Amino acid sequence: MANGRKTKTGLGIFAGVVILLAVVGVVGRRKPPLIQVATVTRQDLNAVVTSNGKVEPIDPTTAHAEFPTFVTSVSAVEGQAVHRGQVIVTLDAADLRAQLAQARVNLLAAQADLRNARAGGTPVSVAQAQGDLDKAQINVDNLERRQAALKQLVAKHAATQDELDQNTDQLATANATFAIAHQRREELSRLAPGDADAAGLRVQQANDQIRSLEEKLRSATVIAPADTILYSLPVHVGDYVTVGETIAAMADLRRVRVRAYIDEPDLGWLAADQVVEVTWDAKPSKIWQGRTELAPKQVVPLGNRSVGEVYCSVDNAALELVPNVNVEVRILVRQSPRALSVPRAAVRTDDQTRYVYLLSDNRLQRHDVTVGIASSTRDEILSGLAEGDRVALQGDLALRNGMVVRPRDVP
Repeated sequence: MANGRKTKTGLGIFAGVVILLAVVGVVGRRKPPLIQVATVTRQDLNAVVTSNGKVEPIDPTTAHAEFPTFVTSVSAVEGQAVHRGQVIVTLDAADLRAQLAQARVNLLAAQADLRNARAGGTPVSVAQAQGDLDKAQINVDNLERRQAALKQLVAKHAATQDELDQNTDQLATANATFAIAHQRREELSRLAPGDADAAGLRVQQANDQIRSLEEKLRSATVIAPADTILYSLPVHVGDYVTVGETIAAMADLRRVRVRAYIDEPDLGWLAADQVVEVTWDAKPSKIWQGRTELAPKQVVPLGNRSVGEVYCSVDNAALELVPNVNVEVRILVRQSPRALSVPRAAVRTDDQTRYVYLLSDNRLQRHDVTVGIASSTRDEILSGLAEGDRVALQGDLALRNGMVVRPRDVP
């Protein structure tokens, strides 16, 4: 019995040793992990900033209602090419013409008042006052001559004292009448400057009103200022329009402006006269070319974004882009011809340090690198690698320095 137990124990130990050796053998034969690697090559790199934007006309002509009224006629169609002097819309201006006629009557009255004030009063009042003054002066002169003659006659006892006294009383009355007439004439002269100022103000107000009414009357007929495109015509016959409401908008759309909304981190790349490409979902196969006009001078909120608004001048010779549509914008901010580069998935970051895993004899070695511009798929390598080097790409496997791997090259 004891020998049997010893035999079984020995067999168990032997079996365990065999299993352990098998496991160690399997482990020893496990293959290194498979990773993707790419070769360092030279390529032309273009750094691009991409964002959304909106199409706008350049130097549009927009007609607004300058007075509340009704639309009486519409002589064009939205989207139509119109010619210089062509009538687009006509507004009802009957009330305006009546107001203008009354304003011209008011101007004539104010001008007459101004002339009268500068002359010292109305012609009738001036003539009346001057006539009364002249008459009083003549009467005083006559009574003064009679007074002197009566005094001599009384001295010669050729006239009585009563006659002299009676003439004296008449002379006093005549002097009083003259004083009143003179005072009235002076009063007219004294009031004339103030009346002239008031009349002059009324003349100015009447002229201003006439100019305003004439301008509004001209605006009642909307006319194309040049050969252009009528891209907006929101009114119809019979519509009631209020002051400031848009009636029509026209512009030369052969070249348009795109307002691009660039996120704040990308603003440092922007400058004037950079190449722009514009795409529109409505015409996915079409690309419009343009240039940036100005780099943004401020940042503004846009939803939950902080953006700079970049104006881009875009060629639209076929008139396919229309105002206010939303587009995608690509701005070429930098170029680097035949740049040494790797796929962006090869470059890693550690505490502001950029590095790659260089493959050497199927073993990974960490190498710090200096990165230049970046395209959508590749990073420019300024230092740390040479053309033809092979580097590991990021994947699900955590890589480490000195790790043995099985490489699989990718384009």
